[in-house]
Amino acid sequence: MTEGDAAPEAAAGQGSRNLLTRVIAGAVLAPIAIAIAYAGGWLWATLVTLAAIGLCIEWLTIVGAARETRVVVSGTIALAIAGFGLALGRIDATLLVLLLGLSGVALLSPQHRGWTAAGFGYAAVAQVASVLVRLDPEMGFVALVFVLLIVWVTDIGGYVAGHGIGGPKLWPRISPKKTWAGAVGGFLASLVVAGGFVALGLGKSGPLLLLGAILSIASQLGDLFESAVKRRFGVKDSSHIIPGHGGLMDRLDGFVAAVVLAAFFGLLRGGVDGVGRGLMVW
Repeated sequence: MTEGDAAPEAAAGQGSRNLLTRVIAGAVLAPIAIAIAYAGGWLWATLVTLAAIGLCIEWLTIVGAARETRVVVSGTIALAIAGFGLALGRIDATLLVLLLGLSGVALLSPQHRGWTAAGFGYAAVAQVASVLVRLDPEMGFVALVFVLLIVWVTDIGGYVAGHGIGGPKLWPRISPKKTWAGAVGGFLASLVVAGGFVALGLGKSGPLLLLGAILSIASQLGDLFESAVKRRFGVKDSSHIIPGHGGLMDRLDGFVAAVVLAAFFGLLRGGVDGVGRGLMVW
């Protein structure tokens, strides 16, 4: 076997190991996330807050601001206090704390001030949106699971179709590995999930299929957005905290975009206390 023949085989072997690692990590983490989402309340608010703090720190690391201890500490404290407010259902106080936190992070940052503030904002909107979608005691869990499943199958469908079919790249300058086949595969997978919710009597076909399609596209755009940020600062992975997936941003980029958009739709139709119902009941 020549060196040229060995290289593709080594790459294929590495790819298989990465896929296995991703599957194992997903099989462990997904049920935990679903169980905590089902419990809701302070357990879900705590998990969301920890994830938001992790997102903020990873973003600051990417843009080179994590070396500034006062920026990291102020952002972490603001998100932690906001999480406490969310657990108590005090959305008004939470928003005030996050606004103060955003101002503090921006003022304390000596460089890349805009990028630093954007990182805190990214984590903060993800934190609030994730709790708001779950808040409705009747439809919150269903709405949250709908968003989670749309994001997960978009990612899985994209991975399978992208590697199995290949073809033209979606946006090679930003994300060299993503293909149009993967984008379409993820999109179609989201429609299957939406159809499953309809079959279970959890919503009307037209609105849920449209919502699933929109959230799938949002998820893919969120993935591309995170890739663009990392490429802007020459970073490959946001961290290596999740085996096979990289960092929290690498794993949650699509979810952040989808859940924020879902919360926006739900707020428009159901108000603060009825985001889940506003999202799922048409």
